[in-house]
Amino acid sequence: MAKGAPVQVLPPSSGGGRPVVLGVAYGPADVVDILRQAGIEEAVIALDDRRLIEWQGVGPDVWH
Repeated sequence: MAKGAPVQVLPPSSGGGRPVVLGVAYGPADVVDILRQAGIEEAVIALDDRRLIEWQGVGPDVWH
């Protein structure tokens, strides 16, 4: 796999299935763009919607 590929398929999880990472975001607008490219309508994208986005480590306000 090419280093830094925009789509990463992670190893199988213990519960079954494989997590998929769709890109790298450098700010909130990038997250919205990645989700739009994945087919999610911009009207339903809310960065604080835990049903749509799981923030790990820190939340949507930290980018550095």
